[in-house]
Amino acid sequence: MSRTVKDYIRSIADFPHEGIVFRDVTTLFADARGFRMAIDQLLHPYAGVRIDRVAGLEARGFILGGALAHQLSTGFVPIRKKGKLPGTVISEAYQLEYGEAVMEIHDDALQPGERVLIVDDLLATGGTAEAGIKLCRRLGAEVIGCAFVIDLPELGGRKRLEEMGMPVHALCEFEGA
Repeated sequence: MSRTVKDYIRSIADFPHEGIVFRDVTTLFADARGFRMAIDQLLHPYAGVRIDRVAGLEARGFILGGALAHQLSTGFVPIRKKGKLPGTVISEAYQLEYGEAVMEIHDDALQPGERVLIVDDLLATGGTAEAGIKLCRRLGAEVIGCAFVIDLPELGGRKRLEEMGMPVHALCEFEGA
């Protein structure tokens, strides 16, 4: 029986809080066959599409984004939590379940007209990805899509991004929060 990407993902109950089931992609990353499968499947919809940069959302998006950028022979751009990037940055705040967070990108990371693919491991509410899209657009880049390993459809992230006109590609779904 052949395995799917979802088969490589470990579920951990009650982490980081009671009642939460954490979807752990480190088991996917640790398996050479599973990791290769995920990278190949994340790239598949973009075969033949011009992508100038891959932007990874902190932190697991860096692992995926670096591998995708390598496969595409293009550059990688990190979108980080506030205070993590040296140099001049632009910032975008977004809402969390309890409070607010801020994502940042270097102000010279992208050039106007560059075509960017945004990558992360998990799509939940879509707040982090939305902040990433807005940052890229503020620098004049065109975000051509967002790619994720996991979608949690009940949390509404896909709908949120699609309402922004953003194509969303996810390799698997898990029910629940």
